[in-house]
Amino acid sequence: MKKPQEQIYFARMLRRGQTDAERRLWSRLRRKQLDGFNFRRQQPVGPCVADFVCFEKKLIVELDGSQHDEGREKDEEKTAWLNKGGFTVIRFWNNDVFGNLEGVWEVIEEALNSPSPGLSHRERGNVEL
Repeated sequence: MKKPQEQIYFARMLRRGQTDAERRLWSRLRRKQLDGFNFRRQQPVGPCVADFVCFEKKLIVELDGSQHDEGREKDEEKTAWLNKGGFTVIRFWNNDVFGNLEGVWEVIEEALNSPSPGLSHRERGNVEL
């Protein structure tokens, strides 16, 4: 496990090297644009770094590219650890962000307004294209 200062450095490096999909979704999540909820990007959460997190609602949004298909086991471990901490985790493929950003937005909005915290959307592609 990385030390806290290593996690912070790693998160900063990830922020500087955002993928195009992360940059596109961040442009919509930043500055409380979604129902006034504050999101942070590339944020350390325990031993993990979450792509996007809303601490107020304990919601984490992860974007996965094609390389994540090979790292599915690691993604499942990360999701399980975050779920144990009370976080809801939603995963989308990068092409969901490019092909249907409004659909991604709606799924995130629904999760933010869901009365049952801890719901986990473990399957990718929850968005109908």
